[in-house]
Amino acid sequence: MRPSWQARCCTFAIRLLMRRATWGDDPEALARCARRVFGAPNPLQWLRTRGVRIEPIRQGGVRGEWVTADRADRGGILYFHGGGYVAGSPATHRPITAALARLAGRRVFSLDYRLAPEHRFPAALDDALAAYSWLLEQGMAPRSIALAGDSAGGGLVLATLLRARDEGLPLPACGVCFSPWTDLAGTGESLTLNNGRCATFRPDNIAEFARVYLGPVTVKHPYASPVFAELHGLPRLLFQVGSDELLLDDARRVHEGVLRARGRSTLEITDGVFHVWQMLDGFLPEARTALRRAADFINA
Repeated sequence: MRPSWQARCCTFAIRLLMRRATWGDDPEALARCARRVFGAPNPLQWLRTRGVRIEPIRQGGVRGEWVTADRADRGGILYFHGGGYVAGSPATHRPITAALARLAGRRVFSLDYRLAPEHRFPAALDDALAAYSWLLEQGMAPRSIALAGDSAGGGLVLATLLRARDEGLPLPACGVCFSPWTDLAGTGESLTLNNGRCATFRPDNIAEFARVYLGPVTVKHPYASPVFAELHGLPRLLFQVGSDELLLDDARRVHEGVLRARGRSTLEITDGVFHVWQMLDGFLPEARTALRRAADFINA
């Protein structure tokens, strides 16, 4: 299907504003730059959260916000924002969390996890697992909870499921990954095949962000790069990714690995969209379609 005119315009704008050959070698400078440009601008955050309740939470080591629409009687979603593990916040990703709250009829807890380079791996994963454990302690049944996230947050969904499995915790009902970053080693063929087609990133960017997040830790650590993990025993998964993305194979290879491990996984590839196009819900028809399918998947 031909991309919408909105998708074509946004892809062009993102290519001009965001894509760069390098983000630099200095971790602090990279993080400052990413924090300026990643995520939804304030006017879009405000527009997409009209009529939605935002409740900040800080309990012990768990920080974030509940996002609740009028109808929220089907359970909860634990959401991990993207931003290369160095940028982003619950606020910058409210267009997605508010849409999921409305479409799925669930409360969404959007986690404010610690960022690199101030807090390197496994700080984000520790925070994610703590948030999931906190929801269980609040009395939420595991099967009433879905995990969801975009980009680095999509990788964090998988890492949290893997660590919860390995530590013997009860697993949630499912996981949803929007354009997930699952291979910090950058070994997917799509990094070469989609170089120049991807509107957001160039191949060298993968190593730059990975260094800031991981420090001396190997890029193939399974909790950092779930594509290298044993993928058995996970709940049902949904992957959404654009056909032109550098990270196409980050989603495709994990999906295929889950199927080989006799798990259940669905992969949806959309043409003519950019990395985490779901962020532009309300303007991009492809964003609403993707989020509605994600909500239906969660509620199934």
